[in-house]
Amino acid sequence: MSKECAFCGKTPQVGNLVSHSNIKTKRRFNPNLQRVRHQLPNGTVQTVSVCTRCLRSGCVVKPVAGR
Repeated sequence: MSKECAFCGKTPQVGNLVSHSNIKTKRRFNPNLQRVRHQLPNGTVQTVSVCTRCLRSGCVVKPVAGR
């Protein structure tokens, strides 16, 4: 599973981990991805990885309950 949002394309960024003694080592900032079920415009349901910002802003159309 790639660490990329299916809607906005957000991917991990790189930066520095800075210690108390100011030693810098590389680290990754991963996006907060959630696997959710998304209903496509034609009615099919698909599981996608989306970031929480897209989930909160309403980009994801969740399917209705089965019963």
